[in-house]
Amino acid sequence: MKTVVSYTTLDERAREIFRQIVESYMESGDPVGSRTLSKNFSFSPATIRNVMADLEDLGLLEAPHISAGRIPTTQGLRYFVDGILETGMLSETDRRALEEQYKETNSVSDIFEQTTRILSGLSSSAGIVVAPKANKPIRHIEFVSLQPTRALVIIVPEDGMVENRIMDIPAGITPDILKKASNFLSERLYGKTFAEMRTSIAEEIKARRGELGDLMARIVEDGLATQIGDGTLIVRGTANLLDQSTLHDLDRVRLLMEQLEAKETVSKLLEQAGQADGVKIFIGTENPIFGSGHSLILTPYSNGAGSVVGAIGVIGPTRLDYAKIIPSVSFMAEMIGRNIRKLSEG
Repeated sequence: MKTVVSYTTLDERAREIFRQIVESYMESGDPVGSRTLSKNFSFSPATIRNVMADLEDLGLLEAPHISAGRIPTTQGLRYFVDGILETGMLSETDRRALEEQYKETNSVSDIFEQTTRILSGLSSSAGIVVAPKANKPIRHIEFVSLQPTRALVIIVPEDGMVENRIMDIPAGITPDILKKASNFLSERLYGKTFAEMRTSIAEEIKARRGELGDLMARIVEDGLATQIGDGTLIVRGTANLLDQSTLHDLDRVRLLMEQLEAKETVSKLLEQAGQADGVKIFIGTENPIFGSGHSLILTPYSNGAGSVVGAIGVIGPTRLDYAKIIPSVSFMAEMIGRNIRKLSEG
């Protein structure tokens, strides 16, 4: 059983050896051996091997092949990111360099496209943007029964561009329940967007579930869910993932490509970003969306009203350059918010 490592578990020598192993691995992707490390230390290769064995016992390192060097585990990379890596703020020069890559535009979609290009370039991996398809103030929402277990959701925004969705409904839903659910959502959404009201409506449903009844509560929740997935996932740089992969990794990359194309991926990314206080980092097996073998760096961005409407980030191998990407993603989320506000005010 692996030991849970605190930041004070390792002494200075072990921390420095571990740091150099991780940094070497992140640069080359290759296992690191004691002989290579001994060039940077006054310790003998035997001493370094002993320290590496201790690090392996703690679950921070592993040997991918017999008689090979060592690479950091998911736990090791998490320890490195949380306890050793220093990210800090971007320098003024770096901030200006990112800002200068944006071109003047009157289109939000252009902003998103430019963002994925910049993210992909700075990470040499895939840049992603979860863009809201439509986040308009609502005038009316209505549920209309089509079949015993299917309903039409009619969404009328303030601009009058009606949207229709089909949703599955539980057996036993009556027209009266559908009407009550329509009134419940229409009253709370009138003049507001789904993004602005999603959390408060969900909390009200939870608090009043006994009063509303399970079936009506289900309809309201499912009605909100038709909008949770209402977004577009823009991805650029997937070729980088293939270029960086070994034959052993190709199956994982193909699976990742499939997940990037799956409709539910958008809602999962939005859910994770909405729970984040700043940049969220998922390493390897910690990744709830794309599984092991990749790291996801994700952060939300807001619209002109300050509501979280989407997310941006980077998906790539676990040996991403975290020190550069984490503050860059955070700053770019701020830039997207500023640019969206400018367009809404202009």
